[in-house]
Amino acid sequence: MGEGIGIVGSGIAGLHLGLFLRGHDVPVTIYTDRTADQVAGGRLPNTVGHHHHTLERERALGVHHWDANEYGYVCHHHYVGGEQPLRFRGDFAHPSSVIDYRLYLPRLMEDFESRGGEIVIEQVAAEDVDRLSQRHDLMVVASGRGSLQSMFARRPEQSPYDRPQRRLSAGIYAGVAYSEPKGVNIHFSPGHGELLELPIFSHQGFGTALLFENVPGGDLEVLADTRFEDDPAAFNRLVLEKLRAHYPMVVERLDESEFGLWGERDILQGALTPTVREDYVRLDGGGYAIAVGDVHTVVDPMMGQGANSASYSAWTLGEAIVSDHVYDERFCRRAAREREGLVLGVSDWTNLMLNPPPHVLEFIGAMSQDKALCDEFTSNFNDPEKQVDVLCTPERTRAYLARWAAGLTPAA
Repeated sequence: MGEGIGIVGSGIAGLHLGLFLRGHDVPVTIYTDRTADQVAGGRLPNTVGHHHHTLERERALGVHHWDANEYGYVCHHHYVGGEQPLRFRGDFAHPSSVIDYRLYLPRLMEDFESRGGEIVIEQVAAEDVDRLSQRHDLMVVASGRGSLQSMFARRPEQSPYDRPQRRLSAGIYAGVAYSEPKGVNIHFSPGHGELLELPIFSHQGFGTALLFENVPGGDLEVLADTRFEDDPAAFNRLVLEKLRAHYPMVVERLDESEFGLWGERDILQGALTPTVREDYVRLDGGGYAIAVGDVHTVVDPMMGQGANSASYSAWTLGEAIVSDHVYDERFCRRAAREREGLVLGVSDWTNLMLNPPPHVLEFIGAMSQDKALCDEFTSNFNDPEKQVDVLCTPERTRAYLARWAAGLTPAA
């Protein structure tokens, strides 16, 4: 027998899995290339929202340190630009929240170690996983950095894009008042991109995260290339100019004298290609490595699902580990099946929304005229499989809307 479970990566997937397993007295070692202090002092890693089901897992793990009733938000405000702009709101049944991962991850690393978990600071590449597997009963790869993603083959049938669909610029800004009621604001500028405006709690307290999802070749793409460090004042002027041109609902709550990026470490720019990879791989030494989180599924952040999917994947894998004692290929196949619906649902739904076909635009139009329908869609951010069931084909979307209009309980 090996020394329990080895996990490569200390993001939400690795830490939620490690904490779950320690709650069941399973020995766990997490390998990561950064200390908690290095994570806390680093650049903004993301602007992810945790929805209700993820917060429920945090409560079960004893790591819900930021009460969603105080730190969270309760709705989505939508703005769709065009000749006749649309504004509408959808409410959650339970609040969601956005906590800066430079606060979140170090605190969970502390929790993990306090419960008997071991953290080893080590740069792990793909070729190291087999060596580490000699120490452990099972290896879990929860980081997509460097060569680690090459361990798991791309699944072309689940990966419709071969290049990024958006170029991203995410930062934390001062001078933007929160909407009423407090919510995430989702803005659409047809042909140019989207903006997610998120109430975030970070190292300076509460701020506003602006995640610009910029269409390649559109007017907003420049936001992904312009460096704040080169000329902070010019950068802030550029962002303000683009907000005025494309996202007027933000400008209405903006204090121009206070507006600006918090600082040079509070911005993240880049692009990613949405990808689904194989669930597991057999290692040369005979053991297995299972993929969770970004190394398994990379999704565009537009629908705010990546961290929630990673947490769910980690939780279901943890349940599989504690209910078995032989971590062979049969175990790996079963673990993959148990998480498949939600994880692939997140990927399919997000990919669909990146380039929405006409029937999805029809659904958005219907939501703008029916708050109860928009509330249903918003609450279903906790049920991405249902979102796919409703939106995957014109026939299913129109049947759903017809049943809704008839006052029937919608059935996908």
